[in-house]
Amino acid sequence: MNIEHYILSRVNIETKLIFSAHSFAGITKVNIMTEEVSRRDFVKMAGAAIGGIALGAVGGYSLVSGKETIIIQEVPLEVPEHPWIYTKIDPEAAAKRSYEAFFQGGCAYGVFEGIIGELREQVGHPYTAIPTKLAVFGKGGVVGWGTLCGVLNGAGMAINTVTNNLGLVNEVMGYYSNTAFPIYEPEVATKVEGELTKSVSGSPLCHASVTQWCGASGFEENSPERAERCGRIVADITKKTVEMLNDLADENFVAAYAVPDSVIGCNSCHGPDGALNNVMSKMDCDSCHTDQHTN
Repeated sequence: MNIEHYILSRVNIETKLIFSAHSFAGITKVNIMTEEVSRRDFVKMAGAAIGGIALGAVGGYSLVSGKETIIIQEVPLEVPEHPWIYTKIDPEAAAKRSYEAFFQGGCAYGVFEGIIGELREQVGHPYTAIPTKLAVFGKGGVVGWGTLCGVLNGAGMAINTVTNNLGLVNEVMGYYSNTAFPIYEPEVATKVEGELTKSVSGSPLCHASVTQWCGASGFEENSPERAERCGRIVADITKKTVEMLNDLADENFVAAYAVPDSVIGCNSCHGPDGALNNVMSKMDCDSCHTDQHTN
């Protein structure tokens, strides 16, 4: 197997790379580092280094001739086993990043980018390999359907990337449902400056959350105020999620969420141990169902 085939067999050929080479005593040493260079340019530069062609500068990197090519650095492209290593990050920095990201790709992307983006900078690989825009689908309760709020989708994705302890997902769901938002106040607001009306959704659903806030604030769903409100909640949920992950890293995480009394009461009949056994939910029943009954 020649050197070119060896290189291409040792890396994912779809990965973007840069190639630099220098010659010493007739041996060309090659460094491989991750960067924004096309596959075609990578192959050209690899071939140039291996073939010993003096090209001067290619893509800003000098290539000189040599008789033998030795790889002295390889890109770590192997995907580690799940869950991935977590390093404690700054909740405020993650919140700021997520607030800004919301206005680029929505709520799920905002939270996911806020957390994974900070890990990308602190840890590097494998977080550099995650395209966080894959979370854009979650905006508006999944492309505007108003189902699970995107901040919860994004938080759940980030949590489950770094731990199998899904108790944190349960905790952030409860926190979202029972807390008056928004709390976060950006240094420079994107849509609307100043304090915004707060409301409790009573539900993890985007539809319920937005409707409750519009009723409390008097603003319409498509108003800049509503957009600003959601951007700030993205930061709130990101901050809370990072705080919990940091506590987990310190072995100090303690779950605080308690199932609402309405759920306990309804599940006595409708839950898995009840006579009807036809409901699966932890949501506050009263947030949607007003037809309460005693039998």
